[in-house]
Amino acid sequence: MFTNHKRQAERTGRSGTPRAQYLQELVSEFQKATNEESKERIVANLANFAYDPYNYEFMRQLNVLELFLDCITEPNEKLVEFGIGGICNSSVDPANAALIIQCDGVPLVIQCLSSPVRNTVSYALGALYYLCDHSSKKEILKPEVLEIIRRYAAAGSINLTLSNLANAFLQKHVNQ
Repeated sequence: MFTNHKRQAERTGRSGTPRAQYLQELVSEFQKATNEESKERIVANLANFAYDPYNYEFMRQLNVLELFLDCITEPNEKLVEFGIGGICNSSVDPANAALIIQCDGVPLVIQCLSSPVRNTVSYALGALYYLCDHSSKKEILKPEVLEIIRRYAAAGSINLTLSNLANAFLQKHVNQ
């Protein structure tokens, strides 16, 4: 369920933590975390907040999108998965997509297409679907990237989800 100011006030109550403050606490907790499991839990939590348009501005203000991009560069596959999940969830918003592109996030998202983790690949395909615009098309529609996406599109008998996502990308951005 998407949130608005009225619904957020109802859910938070008088003594609850406002959303911006709660997200800031999560970011601070991530920055202080020393063990991988805590970081994974926090990034997964932030990625869940990234789907709701109510949170988009807060996430930009708190540099959460940059945090997601940093997670994609980690050797920890769970951090990569949750980081790209957050990118996928938030890239639906044009302002978020522009920021991800501006922060050189497209090559990081493209790298996720080669992950052994299916969720990571799904999130990468979803993110590229929304990130592909006039400013990023040249980078995303390179022959080597399209080759990977076409392989996923053709693999319907192996993984229907990846095939459907890849086909949706190709239909929107290539087969127009």
